[in-house]
Amino acid sequence: MYIFLGIVVLAVLYLIMVYNGLVRARQMAEEAWSGIDVQLKRRADLIPNLLETVKGYAAHEKTVLEEVVALRNKAQSVPSGDVEGRAVAEGLLGQALGRVMAIAEAYPDLKANQNFADLQRSLETIEGEIQMSRRYYNGAARDLNVRVESFPSNLVAGQFGFSKKPYFEITNEADRAVPTVKF
Repeated sequence: MYIFLGIVVLAVLYLIMVYNGLVRARQMAEEAWSGIDVQLKRRADLIPNLLETVKGYAAHEKTVLEEVVALRNKAQSVPSGDVEGRAVAEGLLGQALGRVMAIAEAYPDLKANQNFADLQRSLETIEGEIQMSRRYYNGAARDLNVRVESFPSNLVAGQFGFSKKPYFEITNEADRAVPTVKF
């Protein structure tokens, strides 16, 4: 009788440990996603100032600037939990921002403008922080996904509704390509 009771107690303790590990992994993934969300919000808040500065120098590049505004709004409208949707929208926004920076190259006065230079440095810093946040989130999602799929924790995960988290990754193959450098 005591042996059976001991086995039941050990099984319950093991179940509690596995459950708590899954909760911890899920919270880490959610906290990591929050970090990405904060960095993306910082970038979105910087974009209007950047566009206003460029607009003063490159008024005839209106379509590119309008596209950036539309993509920014689209990225901001994606629901917070939609990782894949947000990744696609942010990828398109990043491409459009690259076109804005290319426009700046054509205007030496704009490149020399201190406000634009400050905004460009801020954007570069934020892009680096988004990259770090993305790596952290993907690591946390990987840890949760391993626990959700591994035996025997997958039995507990299935019973308590734990599910895999999607990765925040580049979906456009053109973004993955190595740029060609010609001299």
